[in-house]
Amino acid sequence: MHALTGFAETDRSFFARDALEVAPQLPGCVLERTDAHGTVAIRITEVEAYAGERDPGSHSYRGKTARNATMFGEPGHVYVYFTYGLHHAVNLVAGLAGQPYGCLVRAGRVVVGEPLARSRREHGPGVNARRVAPLRDLDLARGPGNVARAFGVTRADDGDDLFGGAWRFLIPDAPTGLAPATGPRVGVSGPAGDGARFPWRFWTADDPTVSAYRPGRISRAASEREPRPR
Repeated sequence: MHALTGFAETDRSFFARDALEVAPQLPGCVLERTDAHGTVAIRITEVEAYAGERDPGSHSYRGKTARNATMFGEPGHVYVYFTYGLHHAVNLVAGLAGQPYGCLVRAGRVVVGEPLARSRREHGPGVNARRVAPLRDLDLARGPGNVARAFGVTRADDGDDLFGGAWRFLIPDAPTGLAPATGPRVGVSGPAGDGARFPWRFWTADDPTVSAYRPGRISRAASEREPRPR
């Protein structure tokens, strides 16, 4: 366990709230994971909120499945899924038991374990073998797939408890008092991608680790159907 100056332990009640209350408070917090290879911690800089039955962009919009079951459980757990056939993503479960809410960790700045995070990002599974130049520090956990790679996370970690075991979650001793920037979620199509109705992405303004925005894409045929949740 690494001591991080300026941060303090919290408890499960932090996550036992609506995702739209939790998500704006996540930028600036620290998420840490320790395994047999070492410890990596990031200071979160970007998240997205997903709100179950009232959110057509959520995995849990249509109900409980084997894939999203963790979202229906106790808050303060980790929901990991594999997306686009490319990478894993790390979500922090919010709400009360039975409320399938969560916050996707989109980006962060590595504050502990930079060599381990870099090794995973530059040489781990799924890495582009053609890369020549080393990654910039700001790119180590920039984008949800890179967050998961930096932590060494797979579907085997789905359901992990943030308050016991491999993970630790810390909040700042003295919040800045500055509200995060907000806007539409990245890559979400259909009504759920409407930034006026769902400005549910929250990030630390002007932080270079925040991932680039791109709108969701939907085919002409699919545009006449209800959008498929992410």
